[in-house]
Amino acid sequence: MSSNLVYLWEHRERPKVLSPAWSKSWAKRVLHLRALLRANWRRAKLEAAGVQLGPMTEIGELKLNGPGRNLFIGAECAIVGEVRIALHAPVRIGDRVVINDGVRILTGEHDVCDPAWRMTAAPIRIEDYAWVAEGAIILPGVRIGKGAVVGAGAVVTKDVPDFAIAVDNPARILDKKRCTRFRYSPVRFLATYEAWLGH
Repeated sequence: MSSNLVYLWEHRERPKVLSPAWSKSWAKRVLHLRALLRANWRRAKLEAAGVQLGPMTEIGELKLNGPGRNLFIGAECAIVGEVRIALHAPVRIGDRVVINDGVRILTGEHDVCDPAWRMTAAPIRIEDYAWVAEGAIILPGVRIGKGAVVGAGAVVTKDVPDFAIAVDNPARILDKKRCTRFRYSPVRFLATYEAWLGH
C-alpha cells in the first residue's frame, strides 16, 4: 500500500459507525476510489523515477525533462493539470503549494551572448503556501517566497519575496500583499481526499 493510502487510512475521519455521516463518508470513498488509485499510480511512477514526494501530494500530469532525483515536492501540494519541469538543476517545492495547469518551470537556458550557445542551469525554489497560477513561467535561479502568488501567465525572471504577488511579463511585484497566516491544505479541497479527511 502506498504512503498516501496509509496516511489516509491512519488519518481518516471516523464518524460513528452506521450513522448518516459514516454512510455518507464511505459512499464518497467508494465513489472516488478509482480516482484515488489513479493518483497513487502516478505518484508511484514518479517515485520510481527518483522524485521525492511528501505525503498527501496530488500530482496531475507532470512532464519532467531531466533526472527525477533533482525534484523534491513537499507535503499536501496540489499540482493541477499539465505542468512541465526542466530538471537541469534541482527544483525544491515546499509544503502546501499549488501549481496550476500550463505552468513551466525552467532550470536551464542558453546564453545568447556565448558564441558556443552553451546552456547554463540554476536551481529553483518554491516555498510553502506559494501559488503559481495557470500558464506562468518560472525561469532559472528564481525563488518564489513563502505564501507568494505568481499570477496567470506571468514570466518570473527574479525572486518573488514572501507573501508578494507577481504579475505580468516580465513579472512585477504589486503593492498589494497576501495574508501572512495560513490554515489550509489545498488537497483537502479535492473530493478524492476530502472523502477521507473531511473538512
